[in-house]
Amino acid sequence: MRTITRWLAGHARLLAWLGGLAAAAVLFLCYLRLSRTQPANSDGAANILQAWDMLHGNLLLHGWWLSDVSFYTTELPEYMLVDWARGLSPDVVHVAAALTYTILIVLAALLAKGRASGRAAVVRILIAAGIMLAPQPGAGVTLLLLAPDHVGSVVPVLLVFLLLDRARPRWYVPVLAGALLTWGLVADQLILVTGAVPVVAVCGLRACDGILRRQPLRSRWLDLALIAAAVIAVPAADAVLAGIRALGGFTLNPIPVGLQALVVLRHNLAALPRGISLLYGAGFAAHPRGFAVAVVAWHLAGLALAAWALVTAVRWFRPGADLVDLLLATAVVANLAAAVLVFNVQGPGTPREYVAVLPFGAVLAARILGPRIAASTRLVSVLGAVGAGYALCLAAALTGPAVPAADSELTAWLTAHHLDYGVAAYWQANIVTLASGQRIHVVSWKNRHGVLRVHHWEAERSWYDPSRHDANFAVVLRRLPVQSHLVTAAFGPPARSYRVGDQFIVLVWHRNLLAGLRPG
Repeated sequence: MRTITRWLAGHARLLAWLGGLAAAAVLFLCYLRLSRTQPANSDGAANILQAWDMLHGNLLLHGWWLSDVSFYTTELPEYMLVDWARGLSPDVVHVAAALTYTILIVLAALLAKGRASGRAAVVRILIAAGIMLAPQPGAGVTLLLLAPDHVGSVVPVLLVFLLLDRARPRWYVPVLAGALLTWGLVADQLILVTGAVPVVAVCGLRACDGILRRQPLRSRWLDLALIAAAVIAVPAADAVLAGIRALGGFTLNPIPVGLQALVVLRHNLAALPRGISLLYGAGFAAHPRGFAVAVVAWHLAGLALAAWALVTAVRWFRPGADLVDLLLATAVVANLAAAVLVFNVQGPGTPREYVAVLPFGAVLAARILGPRIAASTRLVSVLGAVGAGYALCLAAALTGPAVPAADSELTAWLTAHHLDYGVAAYWQANIVTLASGQRIHVVSWKNRHGVLRVHHWEAERSWYDPSRHDANFAVVLRRLPVQSHLVTAAFGPPARSYRVGDQFIVLVWHRNLLAGLRPG
């Protein structure tokens, strides 16, 4: 027995790493199962098609019009890997989303641990991972465990914070931090708010404090270097994107950003509590009764811890405080401020613009409140009970049925009727193309002032070329008669009309509809 005890003590670190890897593997499988309870849609399908194109040689995505976020250096390489291993399938969305969220929890746990050890380290890890453990079924899963919605964009920022938390102050630290921020900004400009701005603000505060204290500038070299790295990362990312465009690569569709009108600000403020509650699994609107209410109430504990930690961090905000704690608190405040002042977050699914508030808040709660909880046996017992409740919530969510990709009935009908190239609204386009294994290709139109045009959004230019493709059908929604009027005005009366299930009408012509789409 003593020999076994000595062996365990001597290999404690190895066993801890092996245990962590096993826990991560279990979490991945859980999140994969949970992701499959929500249907993959055209957003995720577009990313899969882009990654598939990259995997087959089009690394710069020549001819592609992307959305306002490229995901080029974050999710798309991940999708390429899953495409290579899994093949072209809507399930790639679920595998990649589960992998991304598992990585996010692992990084959050490592950052929460900090330099703590023993019981204090375990408590910190449990707080951070526990708060993120069980996304809210339905809307919460769609937000955190489906198509890229800025979730993966938190990974580069957590890596920067982890670097600053663990690495000794050497010359390469700001270099690596700047490289990570540049890498992230190429994929998602939201990292300007969640990563670059907090680094500049916090390090600027620390540098100014040193100057006011008449400390030599060399004593603040790391802060000054980090400011320079964060500032340089922005034009460096712009230069990378410009270089890709110059080489004929993808084109982004940036959305104009600026201060919102007063009426939008009021609506943003009203929507913010609902969005934060959804992120933390405490959105009551989606869970009106029964066990679901208990699940939501249980998640309020995690939200309360994160809010308590943020208030504490802001109250203690001073240059001498822990650098990572300052960065986390600043990032949360900056992201929420941008959500109110800059973004339009009134519509459904809007918490995607401030999804970073969940992992940042969870880590901040662990780092600020973890030492207090670890020092009390009673509080540790309470934490264990809450953690068990979160695990129960996750287990209950896993009982939901797996569902097929969106519009699978439409895909099956088109396949059975040998219709292989057509046009539709955005949400029926890429997902049908993907779910059919590209045997059917549906391109999306854009309705602009009552005229159907080529949609320069998550699409490839050659898809609309009438000399290369012959589109002879259009899909319209039965609940939106205006779509039927638009396609008839654009293409003339159809030769045939079919009802497909309760949702769709498929109109068929004896002509190439691509010639009737106006330029975008």
